Order: sequence, then structure tokens, then C-alpha cells
Amino acid sequence: MTRTLTLTTTALVLLGGAAAAQELNLYNWGNYTSPELLEKFTEETGIEVTVTDYDSNSTALAKIEAGGHGFDLVVPTANYVQIYVDSGLLAPLDKDRLENFGNIAERWQNPDWDPNRDYTVPWQWGTTGVSVNTSVYDGDINTSGIFLDPPEELVGQVNVVPEMSDVMAMAIFYAGGEPCTEDLEVLREVRDVLMAAKPSWQSMDYGMTDRMSANDVMASVNWNGSSMRIRLNNPDVAYGYPQEGYPIWMDNVGLLADATNVDEAYQFIDFILEPENAAMISAFARYGNGVAGSEEFMPEDMQTAPEIVIPDELADAGVFLPTCPASANDLYTQIWTELLQ
Repeated sequence: MTRTLTLTTTALVLLGGAAAAQELNLYNWGNYTSPELLEKFTEETGIEVTVTDYDSNSTALAKIEAGGHGFDLVVPTANYVQIYVDSGLLAPLDKDRLENFGNIAERWQNPDWDPNRDYTVPWQWGTTGVSVNTSVYDGDINTSGIFLDPPEELVGQVNVVPEMSDVMAMAIFYAGGEPCTEDLEVLREVRDVLMAAKPSWQSMDYGMTDRMSANDVMASVNWNGSSMRIRLNNPDVAYGYPQEGYPIWMDNVGLLADATNVDEAYQFIDFILEPENAAMISAFARYGNGVAGSEEFMPEDMQTAPEIVIPDELADAGVFLPTCPASANDLYTQIWTELLQ
């Protein structure tokens, strides 16, 4: 779920000046994997980690489905996990090989998308909302109107991340619909709102952490951790929780069915379930992690950050996105394809 694109990144960690004898290939969202975490893992295990970045769930899924990818671990968002499982792309976890499996926080132990955590473990979780430069716009930012009906001050300065599930969900909520709706009247309104708003956008791109930090973009659909990282660079940027509804998500680590470095993959999964290591993941990308006991190791500034602590009055507007049926996804893809043209 920042989840900021760095196209393709390779994190090669050397041990004692020579390449480690063992290796692991991790396929993850861009700018989402702590270099310090990888360095510590290699120091403790001798396993060299190569990280390849992707920019969206659909990109990752297509690459894995095509085969011949060479990856061992992947990090899909919750509403994509069942797609991986149903397609036979993930191997069931041998929990006897995971001494730290019991560290998963109670809230995340038996989620709907992966009952009993048979296939995945938590990576990070967060929300999708809007990041806004308040030096340009000082009105209400707790609305998807920021990108679906941009105020005059923001016209031509808005970015929309090209992540279909998040953007479509926010547009559906804005139109008064429910998650995974197939109501054609609602979807016609969603299509019309998106198409009418697009001429007011500057771009549909990832990489907002750097661009909004540098004032290249003044508002964007964005993830909360990315927004916190932006604010630390640019105090004018604030994070809004759309009152019409906003997605809550969790990204999860899964072992690919055709992984070649299985032993190394289990060592890495167990490693990230140690509270101190989970906190390192959060400290880098600025999201919650789903591992009990990690709180005491978390950066102090995350304890009260407005991007992390959801305001009480907007908490009920958050919706954990379910896995939509293929029939609904087909309808959304039709709208999305037209929007991208």
C-alpha cells in the first residue's frame, strides 16, 4: 500500500566484501523496503537479498502469472491475496518453520482474506486518502472532492496514483456506492465523475513522496505513510481522510509456489516477524506493521502522527476493501481503461 515507484531497484548487500553464498529474491512495492533491514538480515544470515520493485498490484500479479520471474516472495495487498491463492501462485506456509509466527498481532491473525494466515504474514498496513499542500489550498481536505471535483486553487496541480482498486473505491464511495458494487447507475456516475475530473489533473503517477516534497504537485491521492514522509520534508503538506469513505489496506508477504530459494524465504519471513525488525520496516516507510510488541521499537514521531492516528470523527469512514468478484472487476476495468486513454 510509501508505495512510491522507483522502477527497478536492486538491494545487494555484501557480507565481508564478498557475495553471500545464499540468495533471496523479493518482489515488493517501490521505496517500501528498509535498506537497514536488509543489511541486518544479511549480517545475521549470510543471505543476499535482491529487491525488484513494482508500482501496482496489477503489475505484480501479471508478472507472477506470466511465470519465469525468478522471485521467491511477493507482497500483495489484502484484496489481491485470494486471487493469488485461487490461481495457485502462493505456497501454503509451513508454520512449524516460523518460530515468530505467534507474534502476529491478534487483529491480523485470522483475516477474511487469508483465514488462519495459511498463506501470508503481515508486512505493513495503512490507509489511502489525499495529500494536500495547505499553502495552496486551506479548505476542507477530508474529501475525495480534492481529486474528483478539484477546487480552483488545485486545478492542474493534482496527481492521481494509477492504482485501480484504491481510486475506483474512493470514486464509488464518493458516488454513494458500496465496495464491489455492480450497480450500473452508480458506476455510470463514477465513470462520469472520473472523466469530468481528469482534465483538472496534472498527472496519473506514483513517486509522490519526492514530487510533493519538492512542490511539483500540490495534491494527490496518496497513502498515509507516504504523506507522513512528505510532511517531514515539507510541513505544508497535510493528509486528508475522505469523509465519503476511504480504503484501509494491508500488504502481506507470501511465498511463491515456484520459489527456488525456499529455505532463505522462510528465514526472511521469520525475521520480519520479530518485533524489532518489524519496527524497522515501519520506521522506513511509515506504516503500521501488524506485529505485536513492535510498538516499543517504533519511532516516537509515529505515535501521534496525524497520518497514522485516524481522527475519531472519521474512523467509521474507513473501509477495509474486500476481494471483489470477477464480474465487478471487469466493470471497473472497463472504466479504468477508458480513464487511462
